[in-house]
Amino acid sequence: MSVLQIIWFCVVALLFAVFLLLEGFDFGVGMATRFMAENDTERQLYLRSIGPHWDGNEVWLITAGGAMFAAFPMWYASLFSGYYIPLFLVLVALILRGVSFEFASHALTVRERSLWQWANFVGSMFAPFFLGMMLTSLIQGVPMDAQGNAWLGFFDIVNGLSVVGGIAVVYFSLLHGLHFLSLKLEKDHARHMLNASSKLYWIAYPALVAFVVLALIFTDFYRVHSITTWLITAIILASTIYGHYSAVKDDGVSAFISSGVTLVGIIAFIFNGMFPRVMVSAGGVHDLLVKDASASPLTLEIMTGVLCVLLPIVLGYIIWSYVMQRGRVSTQTLEHSPYVG
Repeated sequence: MSVLQIIWFCVVALLFAVFLLLEGFDFGVGMATRFMAENDTERQLYLRSIGPHWDGNEVWLITAGGAMFAAFPMWYASLFSGYYIPLFLVLVALILRGVSFEFASHALTVRERSLWQWANFVGSMFAPFFLGMMLTSLIQGVPMDAQGNAWLGFFDIVNGLSVVGGIAVVYFSLLHGLHFLSLKLEKDHARHMLNASSKLYWIAYPALVAFVVLALIFTDFYRVHSITTWLITAIILASTIYGHYSAVKDDGVSAFISSGVTLVGIIAFIFNGMFPRVMVSAGGVHDLLVKDASASPLTLEIMTGVLCVLLPIVLGYIIWSYVMQRGRVSTQTLEHSPYVG
């Protein structure tokens, strides 16, 4: 296994982590429009808070898929063919959510706007659920042949661990969204968000215990990568506890950082446990390894050069966009700029 192969495995993991970090709070805000907002104006306000960012944040998932296609074509082929239906459902949810911003902002009546706000809520809930379910199904070992073809049945995708994993991604995305809203809304609304998240956090502890128990039973992560897996588990637990503490203390910044670390930790847990595999086969007979799934050395060299040139530009633009949109939004914001997409 070459250094470039390891680097690009880490790059793909990083792209998924950044997607969940940034798009996670967008999903959470979308869910909060029904769980937290009390009227149409508040729902518009919530969506306005992510209006400048949601579409850019979504691009990270496309980039992760593109990087996988270019750097690990066999991984891409096996994953996308085996998980065609879950990925299709993720895509449908993202499309439904994407068009809802545009149509909600141009709706002529409250009823029309409510319809598209419901579409945003549904897309924001089911996109992370299906993505989380797919990723936690992937780590259990799937039926594969020697050529890397994955043959998944219904219960290979939908099972105890994958459902818990999907719910966990939805749950922590909601918390992340509430923490983001605490930074973007006026003070009274911000305290309301942190108060709600501080109560929701009590669900996290038994859920984390259940996930760890299921992972111990249905994956080999705690055996193959014992030290790093337990370390990442401890980081996820610590960030959850600190996020809870920060929400209780009305510290929105620390709560937001903590929930972000938790979401990144979920991706780190998955990719750390899979390495040096990219597809874990049932029984470990036909595992697809990093060294076997990667593109040619020349391809990886070219991609590394492109990454070194473009990454600083992209990061600079993202930082600039968030700095420019760093202020809090209010009902006055809606009067001057109602467009959310």
